[in-house]
Amino acid sequence: MSELPKTFDPAAIEARWYAHWEENGLFRPERDEAEPFTIVNPPPNVTGKLHIGHALDNTLQDILIRHQRLLGKDALWVVGTDHAGIATQMVVERQLNEKQQKRTDFTREQFVEKVWEWKEESGGTITQQLRRLGCSMDWANERFTMDEGFTKAVTKVFVDLYNDGLIYRDKRLVNWDPGLKTAISDLEVENSEINGHFWHFSYPLEDGSGAISVATTRPETMLADMAVAVHPSDERYADVVGKKVKLPITGRLVPVITDEHADPELGSGAVKITPGHDFNDFDVGKRAGIAPADMLNMLDANAAVCQTADGLIPDELVGMDRFDARKRVVEMIDEAGLLEQVEDRVIVTPYGDRSNVVIEPWLTDQWYVDAETLAQGPIKAVRDGTIKIVPKSWEKTFFNWMENIQPWCVSRQLWWGHRIPVWYGDDGQVYVAADEAEAQAMAGEDVALMQDGDVLDTWFSSGLWPFATLGWPDETDDLKRHYPNSVLISGFDILFFWDARMMMQGMHFMGEVPWHTLYLHGLVRAADGQKMSKSKGNTVDPLGLIDTYGADALRFFMAAMESQGRDIKMDEKRVEGYRNFATKLWNAARFCQANGIGASETLEAPSVQLPINRWIIAEVTKTVRAVDRAFEKLRFDRAASEVYQFVWHTFCDWYLELTKPVSINDRRGQIDSESKTTVGWALDQILVMLHPFMPFVTEELWSKMGDRHHYPLITARWPMERAKEYRDSNAEVRWVIRLVKMIRSVRAELNIPASDRPVLQAFGPADLAKRRLNRFSDTICRMARIDKIRIFDQDEPRPDLTAEFWLDDNEFHIPLEGVIDVPAEKTRLTKSLVAAEKEASKLDKRLSNPQFVEKAKPEAVEKARTDHAEKMAEVERLKAALERLG
Repeated sequence: MSELPKTFDPAAIEARWYAHWEENGLFRPERDEAEPFTIVNPPPNVTGKLHIGHALDNTLQDILIRHQRLLGKDALWVVGTDHAGIATQMVVERQLNEKQQKRTDFTREQFVEKVWEWKEESGGTITQQLRRLGCSMDWANERFTMDEGFTKAVTKVFVDLYNDGLIYRDKRLVNWDPGLKTAISDLEVENSEINGHFWHFSYPLEDGSGAISVATTRPETMLADMAVAVHPSDERYADVVGKKVKLPITGRLVPVITDEHADPELGSGAVKITPGHDFNDFDVGKRAGIAPADMLNMLDANAAVCQTADGLIPDELVGMDRFDARKRVVEMIDEAGLLEQVEDRVIVTPYGDRSNVVIEPWLTDQWYVDAETLAQGPIKAVRDGTIKIVPKSWEKTFFNWMENIQPWCVSRQLWWGHRIPVWYGDDGQVYVAADEAEAQAMAGEDVALMQDGDVLDTWFSSGLWPFATLGWPDETDDLKRHYPNSVLISGFDILFFWDARMMMQGMHFMGEVPWHTLYLHGLVRAADGQKMSKSKGNTVDPLGLIDTYGADALRFFMAAMESQGRDIKMDEKRVEGYRNFATKLWNAARFCQANGIGASETLEAPSVQLPINRWIIAEVTKTVRAVDRAFEKLRFDRAASEVYQFVWHTFCDWYLELTKPVSINDRRGQIDSESKTTVGWALDQILVMLHPFMPFVTEELWSKMGDRHHYPLITARWPMERAKEYRDSNAEVRWVIRLVKMIRSVRAELNIPASDRPVLQAFGPADLAKRRLNRFSDTICRMARIDKIRIFDQDEPRPDLTAEFWLDDNEFHIPLEGVIDVPAEKTRLTKSLVAAEKEASKLDKRLSNPQFVEKAKPEAVEKARTDHAEKMAEVERLKAALERLG
């Protein structure tokens, strides 16, 4: 047993223990015969740095994997990073720009080589940061979405999907980033509210019988308008449906059509339709019989105006930036007398999350996956329970999205990434193959080939993560043993971008679901409930929190606050509180060392006779059972709470205090030995139960409490339910604790000084209570700061000035004569009661006001409710105190 330092210093132990675990292969001990348990880490971008969302996501995963490892399972946590096409290419291009170079100064192959160089030099930042958090991942088999084996899997998936008719080339609208000059996913689009305008134009009918009023937030797109739509039931336009309007500027004649997309209650009820530049309009155009190939496009890849296929855009506008064109279009319509009005509006505008450029819906040829077909398997799996989504409330959202899923655009106009395995021959044919040699063999040696210049969406490759990381398409032992995975922990925000696509790819290629449980956690928000963002300046650096409070404190905060279906509000004070929790455990271990209590020789419960020891064994068993149930239901908050309450209150505040007369005074020798053994055993159980949440401090204490270098805590065994015979034999200890709590409560309510030791009087107690009072007299007096306990018959007179309380059917009194100034205390309590009632009334009125409840921020309403409940509890406490004084 090595002596613990007086002060708990997380920084002094974390790096040392992590290196020990990793160097000794303890994250993946040899357990080939054990039941497998597998989770895969959502691969962070290779460019990434640990943010607070990563801290939550990875803490929950590590808690699960450490728990399963303690249960003796072959626990595999697959780890790796994503090549992050856009993000990584941007980092390298930025470095080139600093040297006055640009990507196009190099060949594609040269640029890609520079990206690989950057990856080898700087791409491991986040993996080191995950180590600081304590993540016990299988680093020995770390994967990368562009390593050789993974690339082989990605290529096979594309080729097979193409051959199955599930990948095809099509012309559709995409989110086009003019800054990066590539299509991007919805997840890479950030919507922001900006001050803009709503322009109302008049479109004259061709026959001169009138005009139709339309409104738009993007006037420049009228250059590619192809229709005006009204609702089928809108009688105002019954006479003009089927007619044509003559567009200003271009003079293009477009039909007036009916479509339910038009809202009769909004503006004039008529909407301009630009199928090539608006997602809703694209669908309206298709319903109207306009083929995508015939939809007009008026922007190039730089978002500058280009000539439409019908050649009707005036030359002065061609080549103009879209926003300059917007101003000129409005001027030209105004000059024609067709500008009706301009409204100031707050407009929700899409921006690229990396380029910070306004995104354009752009009609372009891209590669698509038939997501509707692939979605059928996952829909059935969730519906029949093969995949369980936790919390279940997310199922409705899942079905809504999957049953209305759109084709998945998987091509990106980048150089860094998995290049699409498609070759175009000079014979006009398309060849899809695993490599160029195979494509050439398919085409014949006389056909010249050129490979498609696009790369695949990173979500396409990461969608293979549950099986490609295990060696697929090769039939490896890991693949047979660890697919399907056991559970996936994921943020709800990537349910469709990643989780659903893993379901689709896994079920199609493996014939089985990728995992049976999908756990979706919420966001970590700022303390006021707002979403964290750099622009708001309210982000929190998890590494800074680790530096200040230690990784264990941050991890425990994440677990304790993770309540299914709810976001987490960041609260640094609570992180600090959990550092104090670790310190309390540290001091408890020091107390044990100071009293000659070391590690238990076995995790089996000792055989004991003393009530306090029988009680703590039963409490340990009860806590293990509660934590097990919480883990089964993935209730991280409940599991953390059960361990916390047991450690702080049951073990430290009560059990150690109850054992002090035995282990310090040593008045009954044989009892001292029993208690020491039991304390050591109980502390061991705590360290094992707490280890998944706080791995560093528990491993340090485990090693210092005994010579156990051969038996590290990380590979110990989770406590099983034991000592069932003790579960119902600890009633008297619980009774003593309740009595001490009541005495302490009375002392606090009546302001009895800590230095005063009043007498506790019991009148006519039941025989069982009398025996307990006699047996635990010393303990009760010491812990409740009582001078002595006196027992009276039921008919004995009560003191005049007394605080009366009852425990079960037993009557107790604390005489107050000479202890407190009763009149002054009544005055103080009355004044406090009036103030508390006044404040409670104010809060009640506020909560009774529908305007406040419906319009105030949810955080403000929740705080008012909490404050009201606390004030009402204070009112009841003060009333009880006054009642005690008579």
